[in-house]
Amino acid sequence: MATRSLLARLAQDRSSQDADRLEQEAREIGATVIRDCPGGCTITVHGRLRSVTLRPVASAPAIEAELWDGTGHMRLLFLGRRRIPGITPGRSVQVTGRAILREGERTMVNPRYRLLPASE
Repeated sequence: MATRSLLARLAQDRSSQDADRLEQEAREIGATVIRDCPGGCTITVHGRLRSVTLRPVASAPAIEAELWDGTGHMRLLFLGRRRIPGITPGRSVQVTGRAILREGERTMVNPRYRLLPASE
């Protein structure tokens, strides 16, 4: 029982360190952290893709990705696409676009993106 508790604490510490590192990276490049994203404004955010899914929207192909920067997550929607080389879970990206609230979630539709080297 004590071992399980210790492992859980270590995992939490690693997760917290990862979140802090991602937030710091975003601030260093001048990106807006997701937690502070204003709706309706064009912004740049930086983070790591947690998931990438083919999810049709109104029967048209679309890719949905979840971007996490240590402070929160943002849904990225790429309409009319079935696949985007390099847009894969675990990849670090910088995206620029208009942040909106869609179904209660921060979202960018068809943002410009830049693939970044994976952080250590």
